Amino acid sequence: MTRQMTAVAPRGLTFLRTAIALQTLTLFFQAVTAGMLLTSSHGYLMHDVGSKVMYAAAVLYVLAAILAWRPGGGSPRPVLYATGFLLLASTQVALGIAHVPSFHVPLGVVMFALSTLALVQTLSPRLLLRPAAGS
Repeated sequence: MTRQMTAVAPRGLTFLRTAIALQTLTLFFQAVTAGMLLTSSHGYLMHDVGSKVMYAAAVLYVLAAILAWRPGGGSPRPVLYATGFLLLASTQVALGIAHVPSFHVPLGVVMFALSTLALVQTLSPRLLLRPAAGS
């Protein structure tokens, strides 16, 4: 007997995907503006504003993960990832304010890699496959 699989998207999954995509884009923007710091006087202002947007995106990711988990019936794992990421973002902001580039820059690279990984994992079609009803 074979089981039929259907694509089912939990209610909060679209919001979660959007939040992770926004977070990943803001981290990429931060990398670009960090490079601009070396060549332009506008780089500092853009990086500063970008850091606030990035932090807001990390908070939005936590909210989206909670909404996908609790009312949507999804896995609680993204909530743990999002909370850990918010802690990394808090550390990143503190290191930036303290002007500690020896830790700030590598942590930014790690954050971008982790956010990209979370985005790819969320977009993976294998996460959307659930057994069809009645199978």
